[in-house]
Amino acid sequence: MAELSRRALSARTPTVDVHTHVYLPRYAAELRARSSAPRIYRRTGADDQPEERLLILDGEPGVGRPVGPQYWERDQKLLFMKRHDIDISFVSSANPWLDFLPPERAHALAQELNNDLEEYCSTSPEAEGFPGLKSIYGFGLLPLVPGVSVSSVLEIIKQINTLPHISGIIMGTRGVGNGLDDETLEPMWEALQQANLVVFIHPHYGVDSKSFGDRANGHVLPLALGFPFETTIAITRLILAGVLDRHPNLRLLLAHSGGALPQLSSRLASCIAHDPIVAKRLKHDARYYLGKLYFDAVAYGAEELAFVSNVIGRAEAYNATGGEYDTDVGSTRLLFGTDHPFFPPLEASQKWQSVEDNLKAIRSVRTWGDSARANVLGLNALKLFNLES
Repeated sequence: MAELSRRALSARTPTVDVHTHVYLPRYAAELRARSSAPRIYRRTGADDQPEERLLILDGEPGVGRPVGPQYWERDQKLLFMKRHDIDISFVSSANPWLDFLPPERAHALAQELNNDLEEYCSTSPEAEGFPGLKSIYGFGLLPLVPGVSVSSVLEIIKQINTLPHISGIIMGTRGVGNGLDDETLEPMWEALQQANLVVFIHPHYGVDSKSFGDRANGHVLPLALGFPFETTIAITRLILAGVLDRHPNLRLLLAHSGGALPQLSSRLASCIAHDPIVAKRLKHDARYYLGKLYFDAVAYGAEELAFVSNVIGRAEAYNATGGEYDTDVGSTRLLFGTDHPFFPPLEASQKWQSVEDNLKAIRSVRTWGDSARANVLGLNALKLFNLES
């Protein structure tokens, strides 16, 4: 099939980025005030000029990463969008969110940052060519830290529900310290389901760094493997805990195309079927639940996207009440993303290879027609976030 040009496609449908981050100025100030990770600190760079660097985790390779206006200035976000023909972005605070704060401070800062993000989005320009739509919408934050009260979390969900340009929330995998399958979080899942908010689940901690060895490999192993495996474990625990059975209308969006979960889902189902502790716990075969999730398309390859799409498409065949494989379903649950401002080009460039690779992958999935590509590039996002005209 001939490849569609992105320009031609965008004439009929928007390009929507669901995985793009921001460190709002208030949050950056919080990090600058810290003396240990996570923090933003100043040092003299290789050119003998002062620079700011972001250190997210203790023991992070090198001395963190350079940060600048592209991390917090909206004009830089809009410029990036224009360069890559992105019409609408759903921005989210980047990790580590509020994980490092005590409960009272996390609650107060979540409220402030959600209000800041509403202003950031509501005052953004209209999406060119799409009347009535803003160019930027957002994911809010919850004060998910150890020791926080459930009432505090529920109060912030109510706040987010009053902010018209905040369409969901982003969260890590640790919940309030015991993972997302913690029974303490049951009222949160129910409130998020009732509020119809999209929940973007994103990794931060990775896996035990000792498994990466002592060779200097930069950030490659933590980002390429640690992040996706963290997501895989977190979502598998949610499935095993029956969260998706008890809250079947939750709208969960998984970062990095769901990590390794699609590839390992049949192995997971087999292990469940042979384990007496969990064999009869779930209402459906584990593979069914992948059809209830949404996945960003930050996979960088057409074959990987095709595989995830196929796994989603077969999910209904594992419905305990009966169902069939549907090849068209998979592309309705994948959504374009960029991971901006991370993965910048190593040399100055108008285009980011990470973004171009993701776009090329979407255009090159052999089993997708024009409508499927349009869905993944933007229409799925408009539907998920209730912005369809």
